[in-house]
Amino acid sequence: MNTIETRLRAGGDIQALRERLAAEAASEGLLEVAYRELDSPIGRLLVASTPTGVVRVAFAREGFDDVLGELAGRVSARVLHAPGVLDAVAGEIDAYFAGDRERFDVPLDWQLASGFRRTVVEYLPQIGYGHTASYGDIASAVGNPKAVRAVGTACALNPLPLLVPCHRVVRSDGQLGQYRGGPEAKAALLTLEHAR
Repeated sequence: MNTIETRLRAGGDIQALRERLAAEAASEGLLEVAYRELDSPIGRLLVASTPTGVVRVAFAREGFDDVLGELAGRVSARVLHAPGVLDAVAGEIDAYFAGDRERFDVPLDWQLASGFRRTVVEYLPQIGYGHTASYGDIASAVGNPKAVRAVGTACALNPLPLLVPCHRVVRSDGQLGQYRGGPEAKAALLTLEHAR
């Protein structure tokens, strides 16, 4: 066997070992945060889950290493690449981008949002597919009409973008406003949803 074949085989063995480790950690209740990366039409995504549900969706522009560090510090140091654990959410995201899904049904873990921010992000799924609402509309809907800027901050810090549709929140003048994934991603998501 030549050197390249040896390296390829060793790499395959390492991948198999990682998969076995993830499966064993999950079966023994030691896997507190599983993550995987996904390709999407709006760029590479990182999706992380706890036993409760999906806890974080991140865009490449956020820096996946930084996001994993945030998860280790705020959720649990037991963070492991375990793609199989996230097959359901990966399938729902693929179906969404294919135009076959308008809402997400996977369980969510809200622990990275608290207080008023959590009130806002928990409200966002009520904005229907293909529709938008202004930051002011959301502030009024959650009972604090003067908290327009706080709604903007809650949307900007939404730990579950895409699954919790903060991309559907726009400025009162019709401008897109900010988005964790960038203005191009927000525009692409709104175009996808209006295309049906």
